[in-house]
Amino acid sequence: MRPRRIRVLLELQVTDLGVVEELSLVLEPGLTAVTGETGAGKTMVVTALDLLMGGRADPGMVRPGADEAVVAGRFVVPAGDGGSGRSGEQEVVFRRVVPREGRSRAYLDGDLATATALAERGVGLVDLHGQHAHQSLLAAPVQRAALDRFGGVDLAALSAAEDELAAVDVELAAMGGDERARAREIDLLRFQVAELEEAGLEDPAEDDLLAAEEALLADASAHREAAEGALVLLDGDGPASESLASALGLLAGRTPFAGEADRLEGLAAEVADVAARLRNVAESVEEDPARLEAVMERRRLLAELRRKYGNGLEDVLAYHREAAGRLSALLDHDARAATLDARRVAVEAARREAAATVLAARRRAAPELASRIEAHLRELAMPAASVEVEVRGESGQDVALLLATNSGATPAPLAKVASGGELARAMLAVRRVVSESPPTLVFDEVDAGVGGTAAHAVAAALAGLAGDRQVLVVTHLAQVAACADQQLAVEKVDDGVSARATIRRLGHEERIVEVSRMLSGSPDSATARDHAAELLGGLPSTAS
Repeated sequence: MRPRRIRVLLELQVTDLGVVEELSLVLEPGLTAVTGETGAGKTMVVTALDLLMGGRADPGMVRPGADEAVVAGRFVVPAGDGGSGRSGEQEVVFRRVVPREGRSRAYLDGDLATATALAERGVGLVDLHGQHAHQSLLAAPVQRAALDRFGGVDLAALSAAEDELAAVDVELAAMGGDERARAREIDLLRFQVAELEEAGLEDPAEDDLLAAEEALLADASAHREAAEGALVLLDGDGPASESLASALGLLAGRTPFAGEADRLEGLAAEVADVAARLRNVAESVEEDPARLEAVMERRRLLAELRRKYGNGLEDVLAYHREAAGRLSALLDHDARAATLDARRVAVEAARREAAATVLAARRRAAPELASRIEAHLRELAMPAASVEVEVRGESGQDVALLLATNSGATPAPLAKVASGGELARAMLAVRRVVSESPPTLVFDEVDAGVGGTAAHAVAAALAGLAGDRQVLVVTHLAQVAACADQQLAVEKVDDGVSARATIRRLGHEERIVEVSRMLSGSPDSATARDHAAELLGGLPSTAS
């Protein structure tokens, strides 16, 4: 089954960057070759992408006579990663503005961002290989992941042990601290919990009920006399009841006053109810100095509890629960600490065993990975190159790809390889061995110093990578250009006042002319045109 052709970078727009006045590219899946004469401005495409990936901005990048350079790129990202687009994938727009004076600006989907935010968002989307810093394979964690994928290293047991060990350490750290401080806290909590338990507080509304009772007991005689006096007026033989009864008698049976009569009946019932309650108070309220003192003392205790433990009795009850729980945890501290210590010893032993297993697997895979990369480098015109995969650390977590480009040279980290072309070819070789990579790969100077059979090998390697990725290559090699699914030609126009670069997609006949120029230096050479047509044979014609 043919792999799905991936297109992550949909469109690139550049304004006033270097020799580029304005260009707009719609990029296709597969292999895209950017060609043109030396100095025409081909690398501005890569520079633009480097800026979009958070690369360093320099005012010297701005085209002479312009105030600022602007670069924008439209990318497809997985659904749920922001942006907007069709189901299953979404689009996001990266934008970078480089002014001639002042700091550069970055935008994501029109919102102001930082260059770091662009770099973080671009991770996993685009990888640049050449004279640029944004090459993911230069990062040690990425090299380790590449070795693990190549060797099928199982990290599950080690990851699980490390996670469990971290969790145990967090618990132990939370239990640590000053033993004397812990003893003081236990003493304080014991006193507080005992005080709260002795108070026997259960109802958060207790103080409100006691306040009402205190108000009644504090002036019991006067309250009883007032109730009895009111009862005389409201009781069945009192003037209020008699007046209501007389009024009802006058209105009874008279239709125009039916509503008023109903209301008077309600008032009569309400008066009777009030009278009954007053009678109950008058009969039950007695002076009780002992009970009054007990109520007042209880309220003083509740006030003291509020002062110490919360603004209201609900807060006091909540503090009681929290203090009791904390006290229980502190009293269980020693037993819990011993349990955690034993658990940590067991988990650490499991972690060391898993680390040893992972280390052995990484060391087994390292020489084979190095050998495979070396084989591809020999195909890519680096016959003297030697590769080592250094594995250090308890679990082999410190992985470094080391490269020596000349016989007898000491292998050094990839980041220290001097030649941009050699570094790009090394990256190409690694990408061929390690299947997983960002969906868009950009190669600049990958063909530096390459010709003959090696040129065909470079072209084949790039075409192979483009089978299930989007690959963009800036190239001088006719063989690479001929293998491309899409060819973009950069041309520089100089009117004597200023120079500017233009870029356009080539149709089939135009590709023959351009590849002919790349082969012989002249687009008019009949032999070169025949060779170009042979290299491009079988390619479908496309509109310019």
